[in-house]
Amino acid sequence: MRLEQRFDMRSALALILAGGVGSRLNVLVRRRAKPAVPFGGIYRIIDFTLSNVMNSGIERAGILTQYMPYSLTKHLGRGESWGLVGRSREVRILPPHTGTRASDWYQGTADAVYRNLDYVARSYPEITLVLSGDHIYCMDYAALVEQHIQMGAEATVAVKQVPLSDAHQFGTVIADADGWITGFEEKPDKPQSDLISLGIYAFDTEILVRTLEEICGLLHQTDFAQHVFPAMLDRGKLAMYRFGGYWQDVGTVKAYVDATMELLDPDSPLDLPNWNVRTNMNVTGPGDRPPAFIAPGAHVQHATLARGCRIHGTVEGSVLSPGVVVAEGAVVRDSILLHDARIEQGALVEHVVADKKVIVGAEARLGDAALGEAINHAFPTHLDQGLTVLGKEARIPRRCRIGRNCCVFPGADLERLDIDLLPSGETVQWERLTEERGADR
Repeated sequence: MRLEQRFDMRSALALILAGGVGSRLNVLVRRRAKPAVPFGGIYRIIDFTLSNVMNSGIERAGILTQYMPYSLTKHLGRGESWGLVGRSREVRILPPHTGTRASDWYQGTADAVYRNLDYVARSYPEITLVLSGDHIYCMDYAALVEQHIQMGAEATVAVKQVPLSDAHQFGTVIADADGWITGFEEKPDKPQSDLISLGIYAFDTEILVRTLEEICGLLHQTDFAQHVFPAMLDRGKLAMYRFGGYWQDVGTVKAYVDATMELLDPDSPLDLPNWNVRTNMNVTGPGDRPPAFIAPGAHVQHATLARGCRIHGTVEGSVLSPGVVVAEGAVVRDSILLHDARIEQGALVEHVVADKKVIVGAEARLGDAALGEAINHAFPTHLDQGLTVLGKEARIPRRCRIGRNCCVFPGADLERLDIDLLPSGETVQWERLTEERGADR
């Protein structure tokens, strides 16, 4: 399929990979998939990819879910929030299903698409886009597809240039001067290239089907980066698409916090209103909440407050989701508080990420630097930057002191556990609610 006129994106199909565990986000993904993690007050991470789909003119999207899909499925609904409802428009949830393998669990990114080729075949689009559902970015996929067609590529991989010193954190792409890919390296110690793969791929559908039937069906290999693309290199028709805009993988607690805090920078390229990012406003109902209220005598500086917030104390350098309450005399600084968190009178919260419905008791001190700077003993690669994370519905008692790099699991009630001091680097691994009752709401 090679066209001289502009390609009609309505004939393309988007497959969004949204089943990842995202374990480096720690307790934020104990009860939800990574793409369902709230971001920026009222959004979820998957909203960015879905909004790109909508803004690029694509009318059909399949969402490949797997890990703890309840909240994600509820958030997506029928696709109304992204205009993906109608005779030719749809969002289709594609969970693992029995009958294709002995196991009903996706084994990798390519395997997930392979096991849904029947869905692809029902509409058989000319171009199929395979997209990660857990990154923060704004991209016009039409430009990617146009280049893919003009180059006559079998597949095109979106890449971004990063400092060479950072490239070891990603899968890198090696390409020639004409834009044809000649090699890949997966998180190399000494990268040869400063181009990283963004997990955004365009395929001629016929090529995609034939390749997956060979790689996944016959060879039982499962991953695009490790298996499919290296096999396609031999044919010499694998191209790259340079993307120069903002893109961030929020796969770690620090990256998640850094990206969220960019919302407070007026010069940041992370510009959600101009990106036309949509979300489902009906699930958590931010549109039904009253405007944020700042009481006389309260102090708010360099912060974002969503609807329903009630501020009687001090909020500085922080992002608050709908319904957060900061009581009189309480101080919230350099923190992210998700929906309906409550900080009671006189409490101090610094460098904290608090999930939904967390309650911090009066005069408690969280992120207390006086308790040391030890990295987290249970999760040393997750919590080593001074951030403390509280899982959903955690309860912190009155006058409790918690240090930095601490982790409190969802539902943990520290008063019932008789904990009034948690030194830096410690973890409370106890959950009050079952996973079924505690699923993200």
